[in-house]
Amino acid sequence: MTSPHFSSGDLIADRRADYARMFAESGEFAEAAELMEQALEQVPLWAAGWFRLAEYAEKSGRKEAATAALEKVVALDPSDIFGASLKLAVLGAAEPPAAPPTPYVERLFDDYADRFDTALVEKLDYTVPQTLARLVLKHAGADSEFGLVCDIGCGTGLFGVEFRAHAGRLEGFDLSAGMLAKAEEKAVYDRLAQADLSLPAEESGLFADGPEARADLVSAADVLMYLGDLAEVFPSVARLARPGGLFAFSVEDGGAGDAPLLRPSLRYAHPEAFIRRRLAESGFDLLALERSVIRRDAGQPVHGLLFLARRHGQAGT
Repeated sequence: MTSPHFSSGDLIADRRADYARMFAESGEFAEAAELMEQALEQVPLWAAGWFRLAEYAEKSGRKEAATAALEKVVALDPSDIFGASLKLAVLGAAEPPAAPPTPYVERLFDDYADRFDTALVEKLDYTVPQTLARLVLKHAGADSEFGLVCDIGCGTGLFGVEFRAHAGRLEGFDLSAGMLAKAEEKAVYDRLAQADLSLPAEESGLFADGPEARADLVSAADVLMYLGDLAEVFPSVARLARPGGLFAFSVEDGGAGDAPLLRPSLRYAHPEAFIRRRLAESGFDLLALERSVIRRDAGQPVHGLLFLARRHGQAGT
């Protein structure tokens, strides 16, 4: 949680929250929760404070107190910028939402933009941009050039860097303005624009300045895990890709089930069977599937699935 969203506006409450944070950093979560409760007596309508109280209460083993605090967050902030509804689902106190709240995802990546590349590539062994690019070129040919590539959920542009040499024109779309600013610094995209992939195609922003059926390749590297049931994403990609165009994307491996799973990381994992169904429903034929460790999380490998599919219609790139 970052400062623009965290200050209560009350000096005494903020000071107690700072002390609480110091206790939490030392692993003394019960003491941290007690100080946050004192802070919230000063400012009972402070949504960010209730969210932090929930974190400390959960880590001190007080699940019911954490649940109550998260319910308070949802009541105070219906837009759910902190993702409290996701945390409630992880705690078993609510059904997992079909998709995470858009304000939460936007804030998450705006806050993360400045350290995204360093954190993922250098600390978490993040490999999706490279492995996804290799998967495309393995099947299309190493010397292939795609007239127009649309990189949806482009983040800071890591896939764009990998694929620039194979794209006649490269467009990048992301919900986070902070991520787009970092992608622009890499100077590999011909166009960057904000888009919300959780919305229907006509509202998403993908077609604000470009026609349908324009992309030879649509890429989505490590973005679908933030979009839940993908109800809008696959139809949007089907409208974005030309007949015969390719769709390359990654998901976290959801195992043998048939529906997305919300993990404690607050990311969704998608089973292979679920993705195959979404592809078929949207008019794609599966060309290739690879399994890979896509990053590390808390020192543990995160297993992923990389897909390459072709839109129904005339083949070729």
